[in-house]
Amino acid sequence: MKIITPHYILLRDRVVADLSVAFDKKIEKIAPFEELIQEYPDAEVTTLREHSLLMPGLINAHVHIEFSKNKTELSYGDFLNWLYSVIENRADLINDCGLECMGKAIDKMLENGITTFGAISSQAMDLEACAKAKQNVVFFNELIGSQATMADALFGDFVARLDASKTIEREGFYPAIAIHSPYSVHPILVKKAVEMAKNENLKLTAHFMESIAEREWLDESSGDFKKFFEELLSQSNSVADAEEFLSYFDGADVLLTHVTNANKSEIKTIAKNGHTIIHCPISNRLLGNPTLNIQELNENNIPWIVATDGLSSNYELDLFEEMKISLFMHSGAPLLQFAQALLDGVTINAAKALGLNSGEIAEGKNADMLIVDLENEPTKELALHLILHRYNISKVYVNGTLEIGEK
Repeated sequence: MKIITPHYILLRDRVVADLSVAFDKKIEKIAPFEELIQEYPDAEVTTLREHSLLMPGLINAHVHIEFSKNKTELSYGDFLNWLYSVIENRADLINDCGLECMGKAIDKMLENGITTFGAISSQAMDLEACAKAKQNVVFFNELIGSQATMADALFGDFVARLDASKTIEREGFYPAIAIHSPYSVHPILVKKAVEMAKNENLKLTAHFMESIAEREWLDESSGDFKKFFEELLSQSNSVADAEEFLSYFDGADVLLTHVTNANKSEIKTIAKNGHTIIHCPISNRLLGNPTLNIQELNENNIPWIVATDGLSSNYELDLFEEMKISLFMHSGAPLLQFAQALLDGVTINAAKALGLNSGEIAEGKNADMLIVDLENEPTKELALHLILHRYNISKVYVNGTLEIGEK
């Protein structure tokens, strides 16, 4: 058992002082130090500096670890140009980013306070790195392939990767399923994967309506994607439309990433089925896509969270930076209220979306915690200040183990 005494603790609805936290793998009790030390006399005790804040670890629900080598190799500003550059450089980017490269990206996330991440794995090249990560990992094995003639082979490869991820036996590692997108996965494959996720109680995620090109292709088999599919896949028509794609997820709890080009009907369907939207503002900006209409999500009671996407469409894997960019992109949102919503989107709401027992400092929750070194007494604008000022993170705990910082 350990007892930590910060100056302040960020609880779900308030900041408190003069309390300590007793924890092992989970938070056992929050109470005055004298009470805790009497109950746990042999506990390891840590007393922290003035203005230290204990807060929940951050959760990055969508990141592509396999592309962590990219810095200047890919083209930004337009989705199709970016996609062609990914295809052109894909082999080099993946082959040049081995275990050390991916490990550095994962460690950097830990330094940035990310205690859990959702890895979207297209080839399982990142499986070993994610298995060795100090963080909790939801490992989304990605299914892709729109050609019916290749369906059996593609699904066999997907199942093999999923089975390999199930062999990882360590605390905080969760195999899961990702459907790449409605334009890139044949309905036969989507239905089989969703059924598997339901039967095995695996988390599901999918990219959905990221670009205008996707919108035009799914609606009318036209637009910028037409040339792409005809030249690369000899395919002149989309294999499904957006509403049909969403219908495959009926009865499933799905995390849909981007959703910057969804229409009102699709928004209503997403709301009705209780899906969660993953907001990746930096990625959307760099790839020339619209800004997510969060006001519309709120009006339809659709939960949304925040993630970084991968280094193929970002310059950092830093949720504080991601929240800051979103804060300024959504200039019409009420500042303090939106800052709190962003913070919830990388803690408690992200935990709920991934089905994890974390995301807040509360008794019974997993001890995924950060110590942030504030400079002054926190005010009611703490969420905003955490986003704006990017305070030093001096300690990071994952499942109660100190992974960064001195004892």
